[in-house]
Amino acid sequence: MKITDILSLLGGLALFLYGMQMMSSGLEAAAGNKMKKILERLTANRFLGVLVGAGITAVIQSSSATTVMVVGFVNSGMMTLRQAVWIIMGANIGTTITGQLIALDVGALAPAFAFLGVAMVVFVKNKKAHHYGLIVAGLGILFLGMEMMSTAMMPLRDSEAFVSLMTKFSNPLLGILAGAVFTAIIQSSSASVGILQALATSGLVTLPNAVFVLFGQNIGTCITAVLAAIGTSRNAKRTTIIHLSFNIIGTTIFTIVCILTPLTGLIESLSPSNVAQQIANMHTLFNVVTTILLIPFGTYLASFAEKILPDKEEDKSGEMHLEFIRPIQMKGENHIGTSAIAINGIKQEIHRMIGMTKENVELSFAAVAEGRGELLPEVEEKEEYIDYLNKEICKYISKNIVKETNQKDAKYMSALFKVCGNLERIGDHAMNICEYTKMMDDKGISLSKPELEEVASMKTICLEALEILEQIKKGSKEDFRKVEAVEKKIDDMTKTYRQNQIDRMEAGQSSDEASILYSEMLTDFERIGDHILNIGQEMGLGKVGA
Repeated sequence: MKITDILSLLGGLALFLYGMQMMSSGLEAAAGNKMKKILERLTANRFLGVLVGAGITAVIQSSSATTVMVVGFVNSGMMTLRQAVWIIMGANIGTTITGQLIALDVGALAPAFAFLGVAMVVFVKNKKAHHYGLIVAGLGILFLGMEMMSTAMMPLRDSEAFVSLMTKFSNPLLGILAGAVFTAIIQSSSASVGILQALATSGLVTLPNAVFVLFGQNIGTCITAVLAAIGTSRNAKRTTIIHLSFNIIGTTIFTIVCILTPLTGLIESLSPSNVAQQIANMHTLFNVVTTILLIPFGTYLASFAEKILPDKEEDKSGEMHLEFIRPIQMKGENHIGTSAIAINGIKQEIHRMIGMTKENVELSFAAVAEGRGELLPEVEEKEEYIDYLNKEICKYISKNIVKETNQKDAKYMSALFKVCGNLERIGDHAMNICEYTKMMDDKGISLSKPELEEVASMKTICLEALEILEQIKKGSKEDFRKVEAVEKKIDDMTKTYRQNQIDRMEAGQSSDEASILYSEMLTDFERIGDHILNIGQEMGLGKVGA
């Protein structure tokens, strides 16, 4: 084998993997955050879940990418472990489409697919057409890479050493190990099965030599999900155990069947002159039959994963941390579902931020109304946490918005970025209000009964507004009207309370220092209302839409 053949082989593999990446990116750009809604509707039923997993994988030609997406969804709480089981099973079926297309020699149309896809990206102005163009071009490039690999392997037919090595893989253990290791290295079962078919097309391997390598390739493909799950939640790690269990069980069953029965010969007889088709058929049979056998035991697979990785208490109560944005989302990989995972994590972290802000607003007004200056350290601690969340969430949004290919999702991320800033400002105003207690203690300032009653009313309306934000739904005009009504009420109350204060000053019912302090508090109160309105507009209600 010449150096040019080795380079062609590597180049073909590069094109194959790049084609899969293009298809994955195209689907992510086209679907984006819609992936969450699709999966929520369809994964409740196990059979629909399997179909969804198979469909997504068939489009992007990579079970690894689908499984990494599932790991991310489980990690971010968007999908339960039991829902993930069905998607993983379907992904194993969907990945067999690549082998079938190779066996049918669809690669002959590869240049046409590549040209059509590139034409859609270059000449059509519509953004959606660009996304679909990426998928079509990726498919063409994938098969061009496959053709290059097949051509590069032709000279190996004359290598006695290589032919001898291939025959050794008829040993079940050696074959499974070789398939698993090679697939783990290139992190794609579609590519490794394609290479196996290229070897078969070149006359270097027969089905009896290849069958155990094929089974091992199904195990090796799990490595991508295993790597993606490092540093994630327990449930996300359990997802990879389910994926591994599925393929190990299938490999065990089919290895025993192939040793004890004439299954291999039967598959050969269906297409005696096309070894690539034989490999594709065995690959499809392996995954379809394993799925049919294990569908009734899907929940048991999830329970098994929970026993292997039991819940572990992680006490993070004493330290500031992000709870819903996890490491898998920070690796920078543009796999399918990235947008949905990112937005879901951001929204949940913002929900935490709203909760902390609400607590601080309540504590601050209570501190003034009840003269409880001892609440100041608690409010300061929460304010530091709010600042931390604002900084970390904004940092995460900044990293993700650069990679976001779906315009609507990019716009929504930008809106959520502004929401964080407004929440942080509400936290600052709450802190200001609480700090007035220190001034009151130091200077012996006390508020009159009417002023304290107004402070209590301010607290009530602010908490009402923040409760609306906690329950807000993207695109809900009804929620937006509620936010607008509350903000207008805050403005009206501020105006009324300022006039009341002027009347009290003129009647000599309030000291100069108390009046100045109360006036500052009213400013903070009004600003809180302004920021609440800003948040309502940005959370998909005004500028962003449904």
